Amino acid sequence: MKKYLSLTFLTALSLVLTACGGDSSDEGNSDAQSESNGENIKIIAAHNQTSAENPYQDGLLKFKEVAEEESDGQIEVEVHAGTIGTEESELVEKLGTGAADVVLVSPGFMTSTGIREVDLFALPYLFEDYDHWESVVDGEVGDQLAEIINDKSNNEFRMLGYWSAGPRHYYGKEPLESIDDLNGVSIRTQTSGVVSDFWQQTGAVPTSVAWGELYQGLQQNVVDSAENSYPYFVQQNHHTTPNGKHITETAHDYTTRFLLTNGNSFDQYPEDIQEILLNAAEESVITERESVMAQDEEYKEIAIEDGAEVHEIDTTEFQEIARPIQDDLAEELDLTDALEQIRN
Repeated sequence: MKKYLSLTFLTALSLVLTACGGDSSDEGNSDAQSESNGENIKIIAAHNQTSAENPYQDGLLKFKEVAEEESDGQIEVEVHAGTIGTEESELVEKLGTGAADVVLVSPGFMTSTGIREVDLFALPYLFEDYDHWESVVDGEVGDQLAEIINDKSNNEFRMLGYWSAGPRHYYGKEPLESIDDLNGVSIRTQTSGVVSDFWQQTGAVPTSVAWGELYQGLQQNVVDSAENSYPYFVQQNHHTTPNGKHITETAHDYTTRFLLTNGNSFDQYPEDIQEILLNAAEESVITERESVMAQDEEYKEIAIEDGAEVHEIDTTEFQEIARPIQDDLAEELDLTDALEQIRN
């Protein structure tokens, strides 16, 4: 398995950074010059998970380690685990306003910026397994989507790398034996876009609950169920609630997360600083993906030890619902060729 950003993507990004750096404003050039003279550069890096023991934290700590070591301390990275926003929409907003420099967000929340193409990577049952996911995001389709994000945001959002959150599964008050068991079941998930469309067509009722409030929501019957990857929902003890103890391994999404920076701010840094931050991002990708794979098995075992029950299910009916949703979105976004590349 490849554990790195594609060479094509890194080369292209480096060329863009170099070219853009030469077009900086006078104020930007002044800032870059002062930074080259050894003034410290502070980077605010943030994710929305409140637990410090998750793969997101591991990835950002690696980013911090590499950036600070390679710059001999000129770069200082401050990592925030849910402390400047537990909702990804908050992090996207902070990146746009300059209150954060590097953030991790999902495709669903990126669509709020008007870049609907990112929903391609949120489509249920798009990927067969983790290797399939990795080959796509590290290949031509991943490069294409990164360019779209940069272009359509006018350089406000620039891709630094694709992270994973592992395969997502259903967990609720009862196990799923067939798709019929979802009829009328409220599920904490996105309430708009392709993810919502998928769950609605299974018969479930998508419901909005903030991540930080979901444990209480499952405990108090605010929602009947939720869906996520083992490291994330087990760390939050969702599996110990009455409405979270039955885990059905639907693997409906091999999750994609975007590590983003503000390209306009990034372009103000001198080339040596840009290169260090790119190296830090590449190393963070490797670390975060390895952490996801290790923790996925680890936290599944923890859930079982804590009394949760894990169930398997034939996902054929789920995939049959997902395929036309994939087709319709790809046609709407003029990404039919990209969808076929992924399927092939």
